[in-house]
Amino acid sequence: MTDLGDFESYAESDESSDAGAPQAESDGDATTATGGGAEASESTDRDDAFERTTVESTAEEAGIGALSVSRGLRVTEDGEDTTLQAYVTRENRSLVRIGSYLIAPYPDDELLFCRITGLEYAQQFHADDATEIHARRAMGTDDFEEADYKFVASLEPVAVLYEDSDEQSSSGSRTQSGDDGELKRRMTDRVPKPQTTLERASDPTQIKTGLKMPEGGIFLGHLAVGGEKVRTAAEPPTIDYRLNDDYDSGDPLVFRHTLVAGGTGSGKTHAAKNVLRQFLDEERRYPMGDGREVRPAVVQFDPQDEYAQMHDDGDYDDAFARRLDREGIAHGGHDDTVAFVPKVGSSTYAADHHRAEQIEFTIPFSMVKDNPWLVAGSGLNDNQYGALVSVLLPRFERNYGGDATYDEFTTFLDDPALREELDESGLVHEATFDAVRRRVLGFGHLFDQSAQPITDLVHEFVKPGRLSVVPTYHLSDSRATEAVVLALSSLLIDEKLSNDPTFDRIEETPLLLGMDEAHNFLTDADSVQARKVIGKFTEAAKQGRKERLGLFLVTQDPQDIDDAVFKQINTTVVLNLGDEDAIKSVNIPRSLESKVPYMEKGQLVVYSPDNSEPVELIGLPHCLTRHGR
Repeated sequence: MTDLGDFESYAESDESSDAGAPQAESDGDATTATGGGAEASESTDRDDAFERTTVESTAEEAGIGALSVSRGLRVTEDGEDTTLQAYVTRENRSLVRIGSYLIAPYPDDELLFCRITGLEYAQQFHADDATEIHARRAMGTDDFEEADYKFVASLEPVAVLYEDSDEQSSSGSRTQSGDDGELKRRMTDRVPKPQTTLERASDPTQIKTGLKMPEGGIFLGHLAVGGEKVRTAAEPPTIDYRLNDDYDSGDPLVFRHTLVAGGTGSGKTHAAKNVLRQFLDEERRYPMGDGREVRPAVVQFDPQDEYAQMHDDGDYDDAFARRLDREGIAHGGHDDTVAFVPKVGSSTYAADHHRAEQIEFTIPFSMVKDNPWLVAGSGLNDNQYGALVSVLLPRFERNYGGDATYDEFTTFLDDPALREELDESGLVHEATFDAVRRRVLGFGHLFDQSAQPITDLVHEFVKPGRLSVVPTYHLSDSRATEAVVLALSSLLIDEKLSNDPTFDRIEETPLLLGMDEAHNFLTDADSVQARKVIGKFTEAAKQGRKERLGLFLVTQDPQDIDDAVFKQINTTVVLNLGDEDAIKSVNIPRSLESKVPYMEKGQLVVYSPDNSEPVELIGLPHCLTRHGR
């Protein structure tokens, strides 16, 4: 009995068919029957098998993958909701890196220049591989089938590249006029098509335009991604990064101030010397108000006595020198390098590590007239400082003349009759007088030493094309060191910004004022000296570009530099920094911030909004002048 209805008759007929099958083999045409069965079997295998699609790249294919729309394809004005992803083909997956630059063409020949910001594997087919079986199987084999996974790159659109021509279509896109125009960039204002092929950016012009990098200027290094130089199909294959240095597109950035920050052993002095060497190139000149084009002068304060070595040649071979020449990079010792050595007390300066000329100088007490805080190193309150500036120094100048010495000033203050007179007249209380006297003592080893006054050497100190180095390593007195640096920097800044300068040479010469270990001199402090010098440097930073005065600050503790000065810095060059506070203080984008602690010696990031997009660079492997002892 069965309840399957017609299925019973179907089963019976199937059985009878099976029962008759063996007899077919005994028929006379057995060979034919057997052959027919084999062909039928092969036909069935072909019909049931999956057809495999060839996905290997062909010679005609180019690029690393294609834009994917599976998770959306969206470009927004503020970038917050932008969704731009690409599927990366198997043979290209090991080659792509976060930070790499890519090109996606639009149908009308415009280009989307973008950067990889994320990479991820995703499952091709849904499966739970977080299991013991999957883990043990993976641990027991080295095989990995790329075809089982998607490899997706997240992209950040940087700019749209287009050729500027006289003829434009009504839609604003470039017309096919047949004449190539200048390649330009604009903000990303259109979305690319799905399945657009992405190619590595390999054209130097496209890369420089996409990153807003100028073609010429002061060389800083070569463009890099993940610690490796970006390579192109051009010759040379690297991309040089330069700071804008002409007035065609705004003020030269060197006059809008530069900060080089890096920890000990990061190569910051090496990098600083290489930048300064470019600034001292014989062909570098700047137009002045009277129509002349003048070479700049550099004054470098040098606490570690390293920059006078720039007089001598660097340690590199002829092949490297030829490469530098091909890329237009100035190199070799700078002959016009002079060490201006401050004479302080019995200190002596030994210079067997360089061959630069040496000129000793002293700080004349006459400079105190315009910079009274030079003798306020121990700290004066407002009443005491007012008494010094408004009463004592003017009275001293009337009695002794403008060229009087520091010893004469101390003799002047030792007069009890003067103390009594000022107290009785109500000009200076006797307690205030005594406090001022105590605090201005102890500078006898600084002023009026047995050397030429720096005011008599201005024409030598500031000279077009000259590197004037002020070493202070030999000074053991930190207060004297601070006074020397601040006295000279104030002289230069005051004369540069004055409407009625005393020294025309300073006024008429483009000037770069460099300071190594800037955190020691420009830090926030309560002393009169510190407040005054920060004020002067802030004024210089604000007005310097109009007067062709640039600041070049080098430090390992950028967080200690006063904010009033820091805010005026336009170009920040950052090498390896291990301190989190230091990294935060340099105010670079977060994408670069995360790289700083891991950078090797010579790697650097540059944040200069008026020059380019934020970029990673690799500096030259050799110092272009002598470096190290």
